[in-house]
Amino acid sequence: MPSSEITLLIGTRKGGFLLKSNAAREQWKISSPVFLGNIIHHIVLDPRDKRTLLMSALTGHLGPTIYRSTDGGKNWQEADTPPAFNKAADENNALAVKHTFWLTPGHASEPDVWYAGTSPQGLFRSDDGGKTWQGIAGFNENPKRIDWVGDPQGGTPDGPLLHSINIDPRDAKHMYIGMSSGGVFETNDRGDTWQPLNKGCAADFLPDPNVEYGHDPHCVRLHPLEPDTLYQQNHCGIYRMHRPEGVWQRIGRNMPENVGDIGFPVVLHPRDSKVLWVFPMDGTTVWPRVSPDGKPATYMSRDSGQTWIRQSNGLPSQDAWFTVKRQAMCNDMCDPVGLYFGTTSGEIWGSTDEGESWRCLVRHLPHIYSVESAEL
Repeated sequence: MPSSEITLLIGTRKGGFLLKSNAAREQWKISSPVFLGNIIHHIVLDPRDKRTLLMSALTGHLGPTIYRSTDGGKNWQEADTPPAFNKAADENNALAVKHTFWLTPGHASEPDVWYAGTSPQGLFRSDDGGKTWQGIAGFNENPKRIDWVGDPQGGTPDGPLLHSINIDPRDAKHMYIGMSSGGVFETNDRGDTWQPLNKGCAADFLPDPNVEYGHDPHCVRLHPLEPDTLYQQNHCGIYRMHRPEGVWQRIGRNMPENVGDIGFPVVLHPRDSKVLWVFPMDGTTVWPRVSPDGKPATYMSRDSGQTWIRQSNGLPSQDAWFTVKRQAMCNDMCDPVGLYFGTTSGEIWGSTDEGESWRCLVRHLPHIYSVESAEL
């Protein structure tokens, strides 16, 4: 059991919320909204001090920015210098940050470092706890960037995205990123140089489905206890990679055929690299992005994706036409592990028995973009 209460950090289309529990995870209380009316894409706790929160916001008057709290979300200060691309010599090729989509704390050995991914695809770093941000030139100004990311008008319905920033716990210079579109990329020198890492991953929406880059990963996770184990929920299936082999294996082929292996989030068990969860959605024909047949369920694998177990106890059995976005499903560190997800219809669902049963923790929130678990 956790030593303190669990707090869910919730980003929505109309503000941020904190949903707090007691240590037993039985009673939950929702906070008043933070920055009501503004789009909050991501709220993340710094695990190194368990006090500092960063929040990415798209505000009506300030535009895209980042806020910082050092008192658990009671007070917020805007970044002095939010992520912004350098001015281009050719104004026709100039890039402007439309919103900051993803936030990741840096390596444990670098207590003030944070990384941010934006739309359009940009990678930024802060060395002072989120107060000021600088672009990583090795990516943002790389002459091959436009080849990697493709059409600047492409990507997701909310715009192209850089997301899934994963830091290798063994090496602060080694990290992975995901891009929609672009694919998975890797650096071993803190972002000075990059290599595509998409071998074995399909790109069915492209003329050549076996291209080196141009893919659409929805969410990429590195297992903290086995950093050479990577999982990916992709536009074209669910994959696993053993990094020394360098090839993605489509473990989603083992999902039920009538459900498929298309979805947004993937969540890993914090103590067992073979256990993971996904939340499938209808990815057929026009991509309705709802639960298949209106029957939501999580799917769990205990053997690295060789077999899958449907988990729907407590969830609506029919007529539930929502989905769960890539940042809107997470786990806590308890034993048994708690799982949480937020829906596009504004509900937060939770399980304290690793998905065996579910209950609705709160209803009637705005459209949910992200849910992160924290022990403040």
